[in-house]
Amino acid sequence: MSYLDEMFGLDTKTAVVSGGAGVIGTVMSEALLRAGARVMIWSRSQESVDGALEKMKEVPGSDGRVAGMQVDAGNEDEVARALQETIASFSSPDILINGVGGNIGKYPLIEQDMELFEKVLHMNLVAGLMIPTKVFGRYWIENWIKGSIINLTSMASYNPLSGVWAYDAAKSATLNLTMASANEFAEHGIRVNAIAPGFFLGKQNRALLVDQETGEYTDRGKAVIAHTPYGRFGEVSELAGATVFLASDRAAGFITGVSIPVDGGYLVHNI
Repeated sequence: MSYLDEMFGLDTKTAVVSGGAGVIGTVMSEALLRAGARVMIWSRSQESVDGALEKMKEVPGSDGRVAGMQVDAGNEDEVARALQETIASFSSPDILINGVGGNIGKYPLIEQDMELFEKVLHMNLVAGLMIPTKVFGRYWIENWIKGSIINLTSMASYNPLSGVWAYDAAKSATLNLTMASANEFAEHGIRVNAIAPGFFLGKQNRALLVDQETGEYTDRGKAVIAHTPYGRFGEVSELAGATVFLASDRAAGFITGVSIPVDGGYLVHNI
């Protein structure tokens, strides 16, 4: 076994990637799979699960090491059931990626629809952190498993983004609860960390950042680039390394309660 395999290899691990069929979730699922882990992809849509599994076929040696299931991470009973099905399919998972999240729309505060606000808050904070963390944490503690959780924070966890009130609220809370749960779970050997993606072009934000008719950056897109020292948007593949690092007990076994920005310097921009 090479030094890199020993340090970063995950061949003894089983991972659940909640939201694993999204753009970022797919990259994280593939990174764990390529590092040797058995990977169970969870998504609300069976169609998206099937699409993610089709992509995973491109990974050499993936046969028998990746599967998927339709799960609503915002429903505690469904998450508990899916955990038991994952155990039956592979083994007790020791890695949880909380990748459920996203935003819907951009509004002035006084025009914010509160039903929509609660929907986005639930998606990012309840389904995207609280319920899976509660279910897995309880299972791990009861079974003496030293698991690892990776949440998805955001640039909005540190500085608010204009017009996305529920997303700002949820992502700032995600950073806070990453630290709080890391503290509570530490005595059980359970690590809780996060990755904070900078600006990556995806389905949900592309229209906000790039004019769909001209292909030019929108005003918001130009503002992001001006605030990013690297002068570009990120490539989602650039999230893979941080995922494998935080998942590895050998590489990150004494790291808990941190959020690693992968942002091209967005948070260190100054004038």
